[in-house]
Amino acid sequence: MEPFPYRDFELCCEQVSLRALAADVGTPAYVYSKAALLESLGAYDRAFAEVPHVVCYSVKANSNLGVLATLARAGAGADIVSGGELYRALRAGVPARKIVFSGVGKTRAEMRAALEAGILMVNVESRSELRALDQVARELGTRAPVALRVNPDVDPQTHPYVATGLRTSKFGIPYAEALEVYEEAAGLKGVAVVGADMHIGSQLTQTAPFGDAVARVAALVKALRERSIEIRLVDIGGGLGIRYREETPPTHAQYARVLLPALAELGVTVLLEPGRSIAGNAGVLLTRVLDRKDTGARTFVVVDAAMNDLIRPSLYDSWHEIRPVDEARLGGPMEKVDVVGPVCESGDFLAKDRELAEAEEGDLLAVMSAGAYGFVMSSNYNTRPRAVEVLVDGDRYTIVRRRETYEDLVAGETMS
Repeated sequence: MEPFPYRDFELCCEQVSLRALAADVGTPAYVYSKAALLESLGAYDRAFAEVPHVVCYSVKANSNLGVLATLARAGAGADIVSGGELYRALRAGVPARKIVFSGVGKTRAEMRAALEAGILMVNVESRSELRALDQVARELGTRAPVALRVNPDVDPQTHPYVATGLRTSKFGIPYAEALEVYEEAAGLKGVAVVGADMHIGSQLTQTAPFGDAVARVAALVKALRERSIEIRLVDIGGGLGIRYREETPPTHAQYARVLLPALAELGVTVLLEPGRSIAGNAGVLLTRVLDRKDTGARTFVVVDAAMNDLIRPSLYDSWHEIRPVDEARLGGPMEKVDVVGPVCESGDFLAKDRELAEAEEGDLLAVMSAGAYGFVMSSNYNTRPRAVEVLVDGDRYTIVRRRETYEDLVAGETMS
């Protein structure tokens, strides 16, 4: 399914014209396809059908309540990394028994809230966190269901900012120390050891790193069982990449085919934490051309979306395809341009040295593959209101987050 086709010479989201949408809600706007979200979620369920599993959508990729509720109604759980994401997941209708709490630096208040909610599992990142969680659980008169996040020291072959499974990473417990820490956990009165966890990175486009990491975790589970520490949940993380440009990531089925033999042998319930691969290509950032500027050295297309709306190009030097909403532009002249925003930074760009169909003032452009790590990483830099978010379902759409107002931007501030 193509969630963003051209229909009657206009780029659409499902059956909704992006030109008509922009006329109603304005720009910049994040636009998400409900069908695309559900298709990717369903692809995971089909791929892992032969083992008990829960798809715990990674909330950090796109935490809009409309997106979360859509996935929750389709059976998804949630992978969270903060108390705020716990609040969002529960409010969106994700059952607590399908929530796993990951991430470095959980506060005691966040631990308490997670245990009081009755979540499925806490992925523990260090010995000190394990001991703090034990204390919190005992204070509440309960036992915390835990997995240790084990760092398998596998090179994910991805951008260093999103690699999480190497020894140099801040994440996880070193593989060599895992047995010892598990034995300590098994002796704590406020802890119930139920699982093992790994996550090696994001935007992975090869299956080999996943296979290597799961093999190491499977060996650990067997060693734990020899020590009478029974593991019934194995969290294999997320990280499956998407196509931004010329990448050829594995399909959900290919990904599962590499991992299932080792997982099926363990007889565990498999937890998955996909984020980008569910939301990434389900969304675009819709923006309007404000101006053109030719300095003699470069041609700039100035749009109303900026680095505060989509920071990935500035932060990661990432590449997003940019399509004209008017299909007729594709038959016209091409030009090499920088697509830039109004923010007062030289690093404010959405594309550099890009060969694009010639765009004029007032044209609408769609920045593709912006459904993950787009709005969630946006800010109010330069006192810019954050974009509106829209969820499309067939020929209908809903504003799932209104555009901020100037009054919103100063709410909570005072003048002494």
